Amino acid sequence: MTGLKSKLNMNYFEKRKVRKQQRQIVKQWRRDQGDEILRLDYDLNEKSIVLDVGGYEGQWASDLYSKYNSNIYIFEPVSTFYKNINQRFKKNININIYDFGLAGKTREELISLTGDASSIFQKSTDSEEIKLTSISEWIKNEKIDRIDLIKLNIEGGEYELLEHIISTGLIDKIDEIQVQFHPIEDKSEERMLDIQNSLSATHRPTYQYKFIWENWKIKKQP
Repeated sequence: MTGLKSKLNMNYFEKRKVRKQQRQIVKQWRRDQGDEILRLDYDLNEKSIVLDVGGYEGQWASDLYSKYNSNIYIFEPVSTFYKNINQRFKKNININIYDFGLAGKTREELISLTGDASSIFQKSTDSEEIKLTSISEWIKNEKIDRIDLIKLNIEGGEYELLEHIISTGLIDKIDEIQVQFHPIEDKSEERMLDIQNSLSATHRPTYQYKFIWENWKIKKQP
């Protein structure tokens, strides 16, 4: 019994330690004005191609367009969010909105409807069926040769999507990757580290705030 109690106490203190570390990272992110500066600081112009995967309300896309007038493709599979974004940008011919998400393979999934935390990895009494499209298929159909920036905020879907991008070689076509990893399971951190290790072969991190936001920039060819 003593051994079990010690184990439980260890898990409790480990979780407290992790939560404390995460709060410190959040504070640092805010001090560094991550949302206002880091997430919008790119070498883009009116010819740049930007993918916003997980558009939600479209605010990031709006802020980015205000700075660079780039061509932005927003992917938002939740019907209510898609309709609102579509209405918001309906007069902007440089911002294209799609009513599906991007993934490693094309399929349909059930997604929980929990605001900006809506996810196919959570269960909820309020949910809907969504469409996911293979990013390889979409890029091929749209005849896109290069992506200047891709932003991923898809509540756990980033693991599958990045693993697919890396394994298929699409990673070589993407200049910058802005991603928010999410702790959706016990092995999330291990999976994140594997992806980061693979990314380091072609890209380098320009900022990293664990489980908040990080950005990877393609390495210059020698």
